[in-house]
Amino acid sequence: MTLTEFIRHFFLVIQGGMGIGVSNWILAREVALLQELGIVSGTVVHLVFVRRLQLGDPGGHMWRAVEAFPYGEMARRVYNRYFIPGGKAATEKFKSVEMFSVAPNRELIELVLVANFAEVYLAKEGHDGFVGINYLEKVQLPHIYSLYGAMLAGADFITVGAGIPAQFRGVMERLADAGLAQYRLDVSGANPGEFIAQFDPTDFFRDEGVANLSIPAFFPIISSTVLAKRMAKELKGKIDAFIVEEPTAGGHNAPPRERGVYNVRGEPVYGRKDVVDLEALRALGTPFFLAGSYANPERCEEAHKSGARGVQVGSILALSNKSGLASNLRSAAIKLAATGQLDVYTSRDVSPTGYPFKIARIPGTLSDETVYKKRIRVCDVGALREPVKAGDGEVIYRCPAEPIEAYVRKGGKAEDTVGKVCLCNALLANIGLEQVRADGYVEPPLITLGDDNSFIKALVEDKGGEYGVKDAIEYIRQKIGDIL
Repeated sequence: MTLTEFIRHFFLVIQGGMGIGVSNWILAREVALLQELGIVSGTVVHLVFVRRLQLGDPGGHMWRAVEAFPYGEMARRVYNRYFIPGGKAATEKFKSVEMFSVAPNRELIELVLVANFAEVYLAKEGHDGFVGINYLEKVQLPHIYSLYGAMLAGADFITVGAGIPAQFRGVMERLADAGLAQYRLDVSGANPGEFIAQFDPTDFFRDEGVANLSIPAFFPIISSTVLAKRMAKELKGKIDAFIVEEPTAGGHNAPPRERGVYNVRGEPVYGRKDVVDLEALRALGTPFFLAGSYANPERCEEAHKSGARGVQVGSILALSNKSGLASNLRSAAIKLAATGQLDVYTSRDVSPTGYPFKIARIPGTLSDETVYKKRIRVCDVGALREPVKAGDGEVIYRCPAEPIEAYVRKGGKAEDTVGKVCLCNALLANIGLEQVRADGYVEPPLITLGDDNSFIKALVEDKGGEYGVKDAIEYIRQKIGDIL
């Protein structure tokens, strides 16, 4: 049974593609083994891969994936470039990786291909369940190479949010046929289509040869009926399912339709215009999943009755004992939630993308104003940098979370830097891959979770303060099992 047939016959739970490395291969594999849809996070997965190697590749998992990569010499070259036997010293800085540009060099492309392959391969290893990979459309520069790496590993489906992912299906079709694939890049100050990323597998692997690949199912993440209709029209018959994300979901949220309206806490207010018309969505005839506070039996039942083919859940799996989130951070969040003290706040300022972003207020993280003020701004990961066409025609890169002087020098406005957090460094710190600076300063984390954490009390009771993936899935599906 194909994945498209599978989702039309069963009510399913999809793992959210959370953060940087929170939805890692271990968690995705656990979900897939339970016959649900596992997802790995594709966001800067090449940096996660590199830092795992510099920790000595614990368990040898990355090496196992490298050995399975179709182009062995290239994969071993990538591995040996970053691998540190026994791992780096705790006080030693992680080796930097070149930041992406509109014209990345071959070394960086090779790394991205291998890293995306490795994460999907390990999640799919040893079972016949379904595993996908999630990308943020906003982080465009690696997309075309990331997709090919994931497809080489046999990714079953692709989910994409944080933007309008209209180009993905066409790119996947061309990559599957080993043809030249192109991705139009958004560059401020440039004409549409002026800058294009392109990748030709036949040319890149000229000496080794290439084979045709399967096209993964395509699940765009949308938050409006208008976008669903537009994409269904443009990609007629080529969308396998929509994931409808409501503003209570963790991570980045779509901005509200009515701008400039905030509650007493300064959070953007979502109203009736932001509610997706499920009747109109059903009329499109494309299966859909609902996301955002659906990690409980009642909401799951509600989704089923609405005609959804399933629900996507994030926070409940992020706080499970198999997620990539550092154990001390998981424990802190669970303890706060269990006593009703976990505060999740929707910030309009934190994310360099400009999108609203959920913050879990946890002591010792960047949600603490004291911790935030102590951090010295630095931009050395660069995943959220904005490409800008300068006056001389060259492309420069800026981020409102970088040092303010540098941002302004590149034409940015100082007021746009207020409250911004380097999500690249913070999200890597969330999974225990925090950078150590030359002066010994350690990058702090910033946790994001969805608004609803009511599942915690039910799951941690009599379980010693933690729970597993199976516990979470069984909890979500309590009422659905009686219906089906």
